[in-house]
Amino acid sequence: MKKTYKIEVDCAVCAGKVQDAMSKVEGVNSVTVNFMTQKMIIDIDDEKFDEVLKKAIKAAKRVESDFEVYF
Repeated sequence: MKKTYKIEVDCAVCAGKVQDAMSKVEGVNSVTVNFMTQKMIIDIDDEKFDEVLKKAIKAAKRVESDFEVYF
């Protein structure tokens, strides 16, 4: 399932770091973090969506502590 979220990320380099970290999380099929639009599109299988999303956000915060996702 693909979902789009409003995010807060400080710069394009930070967005790249966050995207890279999230894409390495097991269960994330694809992720795009866009600094210009302050949006993230993430694709995770339906049955594990919430669990994998939490892990992906945790991985993102490890590389960029100011990263925020708005639900």
